[in-house]
Amino acid sequence: MATMKVKFRTSSVPTKEGTLFYQVVHGRVARQVNTGYKVYPCEWDSAHAEIVFPPGIGDSRSNYLASLKEILYANTKRFRNIIARLERTGDDYTAEDVLKHYLTPSGGKGFISFAREVIRQMGQIGKPRTAERYTAVVRSFERFCGENDVFLDEVDSDLMVRYENFLKASGVCPNTTSYYMRGLRAIYNRAVEKGLTVQCSPFRHVYTGIDKTVKRAVPLNIIRQIRDLDLMLYPATDLARDVFMFSFYTRGMSFIDMAFLKKKDLQNGILSYRRQKTGQQLSIKWEKPMQDIIDKYDIAGTPYLLPIIRNMEVDARRQYKNAAHLVNDKLRKLGEQLGLAIPLTTYVARHGWASIAHSKNIPLPVISEAMGHDSEKTTRIYLASLDTSAVDKANKQILEAL
Repeated sequence: MATMKVKFRTSSVPTKEGTLFYQVVHGRVARQVNTGYKVYPCEWDSAHAEIVFPPGIGDSRSNYLASLKEILYANTKRFRNIIARLERTGDDYTAEDVLKHYLTPSGGKGFISFAREVIRQMGQIGKPRTAERYTAVVRSFERFCGENDVFLDEVDSDLMVRYENFLKASGVCPNTTSYYMRGLRAIYNRAVEKGLTVQCSPFRHVYTGIDKTVKRAVPLNIIRQIRDLDLMLYPATDLARDVFMFSFYTRGMSFIDMAFLKKKDLQNGILSYRRQKTGQQLSIKWEKPMQDIIDKYDIAGTPYLLPIIRNMEVDARRQYKNAAHLVNDKLRKLGEQLGLAIPLTTYVARHGWASIAHSKNIPLPVISEAMGHDSEKTTRIYLASLDTSAVDKANKQILEAL
């Protein structure tokens, strides 16, 4: 039976970090693969083959070592699962085979590859919304997994808890985390039904419920007050206000969707975009207040519609994150100046549009009151079934009332 150990190779330069690698031995043949991680000799206990925390290290290094210890534990467990699986087949295998299975799950047994097949099938049988939802879920899980797929029988409670912690550390809210978990659970259950893996309830220790969202709506007179502020002497705050208003004008578009809007998304008076969060395709009739904001800024030389991502030589995601922080910081200060009881953020525009639409007796099939539902799922169901003309009419009513 093959064995696997984590090994440490010191650097030729005593003051530099050494390399950690996995060693698989079978039939007196040893094969190695680099972990991609490095530690100093004082951070490695060779006798017990584990990370140690030397006294006096800073928080940043301590956090790195803690994360690395968790990764090594998970990958060691994965190697053992692979070896056990190969043993169960009764066929001969080599140390090279173990590494091959670790690096490239094959034969359709990888969870992500199986999920992609499910997505393709959903599209073929006329369930595009389900396909879009699963696509968003799998993209998130891929960011967690990195380059490697995981075998279906490696999807266990430990893996899902680590994925949940990854989402929390990334700033993902509980409802979105639950959205991803429920999607993964649905895909996993399909694999169980097909007999591709045994049910081991991997989602029993992660959150799959729905939190009631804190009310973050403001009335129409406050929206009007924000719109009419003279902020010419404060360009950063002026931009933050305009981003807020653009979100309101576009039925509460999220900041990330606004940031990545491109000029080509606006054609023949219709703004079309795909939500980053869910993959849902949305279309909005272009109205004058939206154009007024676009005309205010110089966006020549960039493919983007709004002046959020400006430098084509700098990573777009980094620019988006920096801009989101700056815009919401300026909005919070603006909200304090206006004496608002809630923090003013771009998300308030979404909630504000929904509650104002409801107050104007716009039917729930057209737009559900964002703050009145027990779940975002209900809101998504309503929004997914909307007739575009009805939504455009509703948006026009709200903008005319402003």
